[in-house]
Amino acid sequence: MKRMDHDLPFMLRYENVAWYEDGLVRILDRRIYPKEVEFVECRSYKEVVQAIKDMVTQSAGPYTAAGMAMALACHEARDLEVKDKLIFLEKAAKEIANARPTTANRMAKVTSDSLEVAKNAIENGEDPAKAVKNNTVASLNRRYGTVEKIGYNLCKLIPDNSKVLTQCFGETIVGMMTRILLEEGKNVEFYCCETRPYYQGARLTATCISEMGFKTTVITDNQVAYLMENVGIDLFTCAADSVCCDGHVANKIGTYQIAIVCDYFGIPTYITDVPDYEKKSKEDIEIEMRDPKLMLEGRTAKAVNGFYPSFDITPPHLITGIVTDKSIYKPEELYTYFDGEVNRFY
Repeated sequence: MKRMDHDLPFMLRYENVAWYEDGLVRILDRRIYPKEVEFVECRSYKEVVQAIKDMVTQSAGPYTAAGMAMALACHEARDLEVKDKLIFLEKAAKEIANARPTTANRMAKVTSDSLEVAKNAIENGEDPAKAVKNNTVASLNRRYGTVEKIGYNLCKLIPDNSKVLTQCFGETIVGMMTRILLEEGKNVEFYCCETRPYYQGARLTATCISEMGFKTTVITDNQVAYLMENVGIDLFTCAADSVCCDGHVANKIGTYQIAIVCDYFGIPTYITDVPDYEKKSKEDIEIEMRDPKLMLEGRTAKAVNGFYPSFDITPPHLITGIVTDKSIYKPEELYTYFDGEVNRFY
């Protein structure tokens, strides 16, 4: 298998996302990277579920962690009778899939696929943990390959000598976009919103882009309008946590307001992802509410409250195009993506 993570930044290489080996899942702790390079070690699938909930890994990282967690669950159930083993794995698949509600449908694709692989391995007298791990790596490689196609379509839209604004951390597309821009010899300057409260833009996106050799500048989340008016931005792009077939997009909180400012200044907004077949409209998106204490960080009076929705929903009329592996779609035409075979992505 040709690995699609070649020449990508450190944190996007397979073993540094989430990896199962000998009854242990190691997950790069993105909450503290790159200041510290530490791996959270999980010895049960429940510990992986908690790590996903605690945002040890973010963006597309949880999908890899979910597959590796299923391999770990197979290891945990190794001494059970077949009937009890299957019950254990079905329970694990459900719990892992629902670690974060907004992306539960995508996570369920990972865990249900892993469950079927495990069942087949058990029926054939093979090691289900090994089979699920190998399937997870193959799925990861397939997803990277799909995102590379998205990257080529995105880079068609990025002019040479341009300034590009990003939001949060788009995982693989950040690596693929910069790898392709290098191949094409384009000179691009990037501005990354810091993305509070975990600072994924400042720590993860900016680190990856800088590691690939591009001029990279971090801005606070409330500097977007100033930047566009006084510095000049040619294009805003981000990935998504969920894309509805009607063109509504759920992404890290703050994406909606950036799209509004882009619309005001006439700057194109391009979302990179594939649509969710199961989500027909924004009513199908559940916005995850996180611990408000994460917003306060001990800097406020005890009587002050916090409010922390993880995502917001950007409406189609603010989106210039949704960049997929197949093509670049206008939001109102996105439903045609599924004409023909439904792609396997997660």
